Order: sequence, then C-alpha cells, then structure tokens
Amino acid sequence: MNDAPRPHLTRSVEDYLKAVYSLTEREESASTSALAEALNVQPASVTGMVKRLAECGYLEHARYRGAKLTESGSREALRIIRRHRILETYLCTHLGYSWDDVHQEAERLEHAASDALIDRMAAILEHPSHDPHGAPIPTPSGEIERFESVTLNEVALGLAVQIRSVPDEDPARLRYLETLGLVPGARITVRERAPFDGPTTVSVETRVNAEVIGSDLADGIFVAPVPAG
Repeated sequence: MNDAPRPHLTRSVEDYLKAVYSLTEREESASTSALAEALNVQPASVTGMVKRLAECGYLEHARYRGAKLTESGSREALRIIRRHRILETYLCTHLGYSWDDVHQEAERLEHAASDALIDRMAAILEHPSHDPHGAPIPTPSGEIERFESVTLNEVALGLAVQIRSVPDEDPARLRYLETLGLVPGARITVRERAPFDGPTTVSVETRVNAEVIGSDLADGIFVAPVPAG
C-alpha cells in the first residue's frame, strides 16, 4: 500500500490523469513523449509529474514502459471525464453552443464545477449516455460503456458501419466533418481506399454523392458495425 500523501487534485493533476486515460484507451501505456505532446509540456515536466503521481498511488510507472492508471487514478480520471462530457452536452442542448465550440469551454469549466452541479446538469439532461461527439459519459459511480470500435481506416471495403465517436479537440475538423455528414450515428459504407495511406471514399446514407476523406481524418473517426434491426 502506498502511504505517500496524495496531492490536491489541481487542474494540472486532473489534466495528467485525463490524458493518461485517453492515451491508454488504445495503447497499453502512455509514454513520456505522448503525454508531453498531449499536454503541450516539456518531457522533463512529464517525468517529474508522473513520478509524483506514481508515488501518490494514481499511476503505475516503469522506466521505458510508460504510465498507466491505478484503480484510484482511473476513478479520478473518470470523474473529470464525466464533468467534461456532461458540460459539453449541457452547453450544446441548453445554452445554444455548437458541437465545435464546446470543448475548450468544457476544458475551462470542468476544473471549477462541483460534482453536485454536474449531477444536477445530468438530471436536467435526463442522464445522457453520450456527449455530442459520441463519447460515452461515465456514471457517477465511475462506470463507463465499453464498446468495440475501429477507425475508419481499418474498415474493409464494402462494409457498412455506423460512426460511434469523433475527437472533440479541433473545431475546424468538427465543422468539416459536419459538412460531410460524418457525425455520430451516421451510417456509411467504405467504397474505395487508395494505397499507401491514400484517401478513403465513403458513401453516407443520407447523401447522394460519395465523400473522399484523407487518411488522417479517417484515423480519428471511430466506427462499429451497424446495429441489427
């Protein structure tokens, strides 16, 4: 058992825990370089903070193997992720924000809002399961929906899939995806893919013309099989 005193969950600590959670959703651990890039800080700063959070029991860290969350670290990360996604949803549905405007606003508010306020917002929203970008919202007890998804780049030609989620950080990218009809819930079919990381051609169920999107864009669109029925 780790007896080191746990730091007050400052904005910086919460950001680190959230970043580790995000990076380890698809990788076994979060490397120093990946955390530095995600948080826009120097690698030396990451090394110091990771060591501190490991000593306090929030992270497991082995040299050259990266960091991953402990049970208590995961619990705190999911708490701040819940705040963020409830705030995004509330801003969209009740305050007239568009889905490309809410991320930075939620980033600022998530560190100040109390759990009681977030729970009241969730109740007004009738306890939504997903945010405007399709990401699952953790419950107050820290449970979160797990679903199998792949990026659009991984989908076989001719296969019909449904968009589950898209990244929320880049407003310009979100606006562009919306113009193409590539939003959570949209059903699409992969028609063609150029070799050597070339563009992918997809047909969108609600559109007449096919859309051609670059490999980088397709790599951030998470899809799953179309639900039966």
